[in-house]
Amino acid sequence: MSFPTAPEAITPAWLAEKLGQAPDALRGFAVGKVGTGQMCDSYRLTLDWESGVDAPESVIAKCPSHDEASRNIAKLTGTYVKEVSWYRHLAAASGVPAPTCYFEAIADDDVEFLLILSDLAPATQGDQLAGRGLAGLVPCIEAAAKLHAYMWNDARLADMPYIARDNGDLIRAMFPQLYLGFRERYARRLSPEILEIGAGIVERLDAYLTREPAARTLVHGDLRIDNILFSSEGARCWLVDWQTLGRGSGANDLAYLIGTSIADPFERAAADRPAFDHWIAALSAEGIDPDADALWTDYRIGALSGYFMAVFASMSVERTTRGDEMFAVMAERPARQALALGSLELL
Repeated sequence: MSFPTAPEAITPAWLAEKLGQAPDALRGFAVGKVGTGQMCDSYRLTLDWESGVDAPESVIAKCPSHDEASRNIAKLTGTYVKEVSWYRHLAAASGVPAPTCYFEAIADDDVEFLLILSDLAPATQGDQLAGRGLAGLVPCIEAAAKLHAYMWNDARLADMPYIARDNGDLIRAMFPQLYLGFRERYARRLSPEILEIGAGIVERLDAYLTREPAARTLVHGDLRIDNILFSSEGARCWLVDWQTLGRGSGANDLAYLIGTSIADPFERAAADRPAFDHWIAALSAEGIDPDADALWTDYRIGALSGYFMAVFASMSVERTTRGDEMFAVMAERPARQALALGSLELL
């Protein structure tokens, strides 16, 4: 399959056809970088249509990162395959609020890819550094429940090669070394008790990676507010950045969301159980009969996932000033959550 893998390779005629229009209907387009993602590059294409054409004013083009380290880790972990597969196989049927996909393709090397997605502006990306309180996370919790209910304990999860690939050996080999680099980089930014959470994960890595959740379902895997778009009034949200799509515990997704989002540890501690109870109610409204006690244990262990991702991602992608602080926050907030919930003691 031949397709463009960067905005400069996209022609107006090609894009017009992918948007269901005649090749000569699009006069041209302007390109602007959007988002703060470090694993992929995203661009807004502002479209200049011929008069009278009923078509989007803009779309989002998503393609591989310009950074070689990010591309390499994406190939190793199947990151780009997962996101393309979400839009190709699952998004439309899931009912999850997410962008519409007009075009998706990925090359045999699992690196070169292109997505053309609906532009949800004026919706805006959440700000990981600023954080977001529980009231602002309610639509995210409900969107997560819709995702989790979609394939709750579904046998089909075993037959999806794009999420079934086993990266356990790779993670076992990489994580301890990545943690050493993380500990050195953030030695002055994070307190010793926060850094020691990572040492605890290393000590219990096999138990952490092999633990069977109370219920297995489709999970986002990186459900934080940088990966969520919000309407101007905050009542609606859309989940984006499906590069960590997988199968696991939905409660893990939820703990990750709450732990990475709420900046104040006291506010977060007061929010853990109400957020969990709201998720359980939302699952029930979707027709699921969840075991709340078992899933609460999943949630408590899931508090470690934000820290785990912070270590793995920070040492694997292009380094930026914002990225350094964002990954520090991603480790610090869930670490406080894990300490409060006794997460390591459950492994």
